[in-house]
Amino acid sequence: MSLRKILTTTLPLVTALVTTLLLSVTADAQSRSLPAEPVEIGSEPQFVFDGYIVDNHYALKYKQQAVERVFHPPKKHARNPLIAGEGGYVTVRCDPDSGRFQMWYQTHTPRLDAQGKHKGSDYAIAYAESTDGLNWERPELGLFEWKGTKQNNIIYKGITDQRASGPCLIEAPEADRRGYRFIMSYHTGGVKKGMNGIRVVGSQDGIHWDKASDSLLAELHSDTLNSIVYDPVEKQYVMYCRAKHIYRTFRGDILDTGASRRVARMTGSSLWEEWTSEPQNILIPDELDSAKQFNFFYGMPVRYHAGIFWGSLWPFKMNTDVVTELAFSRDGVRFERLPARPRLLDLGEDGQWDDGMVFGNNWIEVGDEWWFYYSGFDGPHGDPTARQPGIGVATIPKERLISLRGPRGGGVVITRQIRWPGGKLLLNADASVGEIKVRLSDAKRQVLDGFDYDDCVPLDSDSVRHTVRWKGKSIESLAGQTIRLEIFLQDADLFTFRAGS
Repeated sequence: MSLRKILTTTLPLVTALVTTLLLSVTADAQSRSLPAEPVEIGSEPQFVFDGYIVDNHYALKYKQQAVERVFHPPKKHARNPLIAGEGGYVTVRCDPDSGRFQMWYQTHTPRLDAQGKHKGSDYAIAYAESTDGLNWERPELGLFEWKGTKQNNIIYKGITDQRASGPCLIEAPEADRRGYRFIMSYHTGGVKKGMNGIRVVGSQDGIHWDKASDSLLAELHSDTLNSIVYDPVEKQYVMYCRAKHIYRTFRGDILDTGASRRVARMTGSSLWEEWTSEPQNILIPDELDSAKQFNFFYGMPVRYHAGIFWGSLWPFKMNTDVVTELAFSRDGVRFERLPARPRLLDLGEDGQWDDGMVFGNNWIEVGDEWWFYYSGFDGPHGDPTARQPGIGVATIPKERLISLRGPRGGGVVITRQIRWPGGKLLLNADASVGEIKVRLSDAKRQVLDGFDYDDCVPLDSDSVRHTVRWKGKSIESLAGQTIRLEIFLQDADLFTFRAGS
């Protein structure tokens, strides 16, 4: 068979196959950044700030005004610091049944030479518990020797009792838990080859950890809080870390070593076997960071919630300040930040316990609030002997980090086509100084009979759980139908909507 005939016969088949593969990859990627319509929203909250579920928004006085995104930072608690003189990276869990709070935090003690010069630190993971999340007890557990005594609250020192730092609780499907109620990742170093790096260990009570389960995930010297989350869409685990196997800062000239303090990402299918993927940098400081000399990222704890990867990003000004900003992503790869770069958790005022560094973590839900626990320091990064740590908390009504705000002249937020799953329409919104009304329309924006703005009972108060009502009809009757929500906002903030009871 001639070459021309082979090409004539096979090239269309190859082209078709490649096209199919490309379309499949493109569709998979697009499904997380731009949903297929009608969108199946289920019962999860639908966040409106990132454009995923929103098809359009505009102001009625469109020449002078706009519907704008507004950031709402959590408020630091007046009782801070909740724990003084202790603290490093911190993670907290509140048992949904008992209401008991449990805290795991990194603690360290500096190693000094004969002249009192800092020569490194020893690291361990400590434990505290609380009934209200504000008053914490550090029980004497007697499990490990620390600073010459077993009268302490240390719960883990690593696979060889030499180092454990950066504790991170992992939320995993039941099938992956191996019967453990708690799974924790941590970083260890200074032990024999093949054991250093990021490891995971299991526990039944969060205090006694089963060394027999301690497994290496990645032989990677990523000396930060390495956050591991489960991606339910891709059905894999994602770790946010540092790519220090490639960029080894401070082992030579930066021309050769590069900068390691970026946010890298790697993935794995199992929690109990070493991952074969390589970390790839996904977040690098840009010109807005550089303008304020925050040219490094210290790390980024991440939580997956309601289809969004929420990152508590730690911009770092070498070698002084660390702050916490918000980053967010639909696919866990392409993270966005608000243009003004507002602080999720800012430094305290001069002289406060957290005026040097603040390392914020992900929230826990407490009633109708989100609580952000964080570690703070009253001194710069560059001198560990000149600062004291502490642990605090900041709170905000749940789901209320970013809103779409309608101007005084009024604005409209229009969703993509959604298939209404049934139930009432619930809004998390603040209309205490304005008004919110909702009308329902079809795919072509033809208003559904009985669901126009004039039919809607206006909302004029603040609630994380408004129920939208119409005078003669109920949205519950539209279960299974494809509709759009057209939400009118006048001097009002919209955070989320959902179907519920």
